[in-house]
Amino acid sequence: MNATFFSGIIPVIIVIVILIILLIIYVVCVYNSLVKLRNNVEDQFSQIDVELKRRFDLVPNLVETVKGYTKHESSTFKEVVEARNTYANAKGMGEQLKADGELTNAISKLFALAEDYPELKANENFIELQNELAEIEQKIVYARGFYNDSVLKLNNKIEMFPSNIIASMFGFKKREYFEASGSERENVKVKF
Repeated sequence: MNATFFSGIIPVIIVIVILIILLIIYVVCVYNSLVKLRNNVEDQFSQIDVELKRRFDLVPNLVETVKGYTKHESSTFKEVVEARNTYANAKGMGEQLKADGELTNAISKLFALAEDYPELKANENFIELQNELAEIEQKIVYARGFYNDSVLKLNNKIEMFPSNIIASMFGFKKREYFEASGSERENVKVKF
């Protein structure tokens, strides 16, 4: 009777062990895919950060060039400098995203100011800085798009069943999208 009992239980134990091994393999695969997606989001954010840093470094040169032509526009310069300082002191992704919106808005005002000074618009240094800034802004747009795609993939994996169980077990959190600030959503006013 002992031999019959063990011969009947051994296949059950083998099936249970195989199921446990398959479950462990599944958890490891889902965990690794979550880590890969999280790292991709962080990489994409660092790409945005690189371009924002380039823009951040360009702003003082731009301000100094415009200052030479527009001595009485101190409020606009003050706003640009404050926005740049806010970005420099931002801690965490959320604050950086908000500060970036403020800096973008301030730079837009600086360029709007330049429209009133034809000799500034013809200045080679200003044109070069403006072109460089336009190139940086284009790279930021692309980097934001890639970042948001990465966030979408990570957030989907975190929320979808059954990977959401593993994500919550290991503490994976949803990430914020890089969204336009309120002023960036407004219609652009063009004057002729």
